[in-house]
Amino acid sequence: MKRSINSLLGYTIKGMDGEIGKVEEFYFDDRTSTIRYLVVKTGGWLSEKKVLISPEAFQKPELESKTFSVNLTQEKIKNSPDIDTDKPVSRKQEELMRGYYSWPGYYGNGMYGYPGFGMWGYPLVEVRGTEKEMIQRKAKEHAADNSHLRSTDEVTGYTIHATDGDIGEVKNFIVEDATWKIHFLVVETGNWFSEKKVLISPQWIKDVKWEEQKVTINHSKDGVKNSPEYDSSQPINDTYENSLNDYYEK
Repeated sequence: MKRSINSLLGYTIKGMDGEIGKVEEFYFDDRTSTIRYLVVKTGGWLSEKKVLISPEAFQKPELESKTFSVNLTQEKIKNSPDIDTDKPVSRKQEELMRGYYSWPGYYGNGMYGYPGFGMWGYPLVEVRGTEKEMIQRKAKEHAADNSHLRSTDEVTGYTIHATDGDIGEVKNFIVEDATWKIHFLVVETGNWFSEKKVLISPQWIKDVKWEEQKVTINHSKDGVKNSPEYDSSQPINDTYENSLNDYYEK
């Protein structure tokens, strides 16, 4: 089932011997547009530390109680490699963590699943701002490490630029909860088109300028303006998704 990232924020992560914490953020792989980790803020039992947990550890979700059960114990989490989630997660740190948890590596599938996503920004858990120096510093750190993990929190707010001008901002992401693949960006057009919400597939992204926090798509403003509107109160079914794809393929 397709779900919005924002609807999953605050979900409880339940370990084999008790509650671990709450979901605060997500990291995705820019090569495959797949969620790789949830940033989880632990409870008082671990001094409110932030840890990364892969969906590979998930068991069947309990949607009514907004809970994800994982096959991990609190002790396992407590003794995990210390990773500062307020900084870009390096490849070395990621390999160390995946080895500790016995999560299989995914680096071998390094084909870019969607054009453009390889140019996304970098993990950033700090409060968003407009300070260019902070953005450039973080970007340099990320580029030097050659990490492919990107933060949904940081990308939220990026401007969407059509072939002939700006059309809106990224407000959310739509993922398939079985594969954790990002299928769409939710874009709010704001003053551009009377606050209409539309979905943009990563396949339609032409370029991303992370220093400017700008995503360029290969469609015009009118093309987006006349596209099927997204209603966040309704689930994304096959009929809507097919109509959206048919529209942009014309």
